[in-house]
Amino acid sequence: MRALSRIVILAAAAVASAAGAQATRTWVSGNNGSDANPCSRTAPCQTFSGAFNKTAAGGQINCIDPGGFGTININKSITIDCTGTQGSILAANTTGVIINGAGINVILRNIQIDSANTTTGNGIRILNARNVIIDNVTIENFAGTVSNGRGITIETSVAGVGVQVINSRILNTTNFGIHANPSAGNVVLAVRNTDILRSGNSAIALINATAATINNCMLQHNVGAGVALQNANVTAQVSNCDISFNGSGIANGLGGASVTRLYGNTLTGNTIGVRIDAGSVFTYGNNGIRGNAGNETPTQPSTGTQ
Repeated sequence: MRALSRIVILAAAAVASAAGAQATRTWVSGNNGSDANPCSRTAPCQTFSGAFNKTAAGGQINCIDPGGFGTININKSITIDCTGTQGSILAANTTGVIINGAGINVILRNIQIDSANTTTGNGIRILNARNVIIDNVTIENFAGTVSNGRGITIETSVAGVGVQVINSRILNTTNFGIHANPSAGNVVLAVRNTDILRSGNSAIALINATAATINNCMLQHNVGAGVALQNANVTAQVSNCDISFNGSGIANGLGGASVTRLYGNTLTGNTIGVRIDAGSVFTYGNNGIRGNAGNETPTQPSTGTQ
């Protein structure tokens, strides 16, 4: 009898362990999802947060069909991919995605994040991570002042944080489109094939300890600059971009001797084409800097050593 009881207990423990195991791939559905489900393909969850809790570190959450899947706090490596359908986050008076985990790798792909013009929150807030890839993500309609109304804000405090923004759109924010301001450590930022339009401040603001490459982007109709660099520990290489109808095309050295390098860009219709408060703006001589109301001349030409 004792042996039989032991078998029953062990069997029950095995069932409980299997039920609590996390899957490497989970699913969400806007049609028939429920967070009480195991988040499998045939029994999907309703929200990203519900699926996240049932997905193993390094796993993937996919979208079966269109839906609004809610905001999410991410503290482990994960991929959220809604390729082939419409996966969205309505972040009214809150932040759409918060990323905060030591050494984690996060991929967000084919997602729309909309704040509906409410005044508290940001699209994506990165507090700690090893690497974040934001691919084909639309962030729009974030309002607010001071610490809110940003499309993507990077506020890390560790060394070597990589952030890539690819094939994305950031529209109608009342603050910055992308804001890199680590409190310690440093950020390596790459922005490619991305449109940032109608920000109430600068499209891309590099405030502190950031090295950025910005390629093939459209930065238009932003109240501040297309690209703004503040301190001496900030650099940017900007290439093949359309930077038009902003307060400034490039604003360099707003708080220290930052460095910008320009290659193959068009800067036109800005109130100031190239604003240089400190530091240097180097050009390879193939930029179209015309039709701006103010300064159109970079500080000095580049040489092979710069």
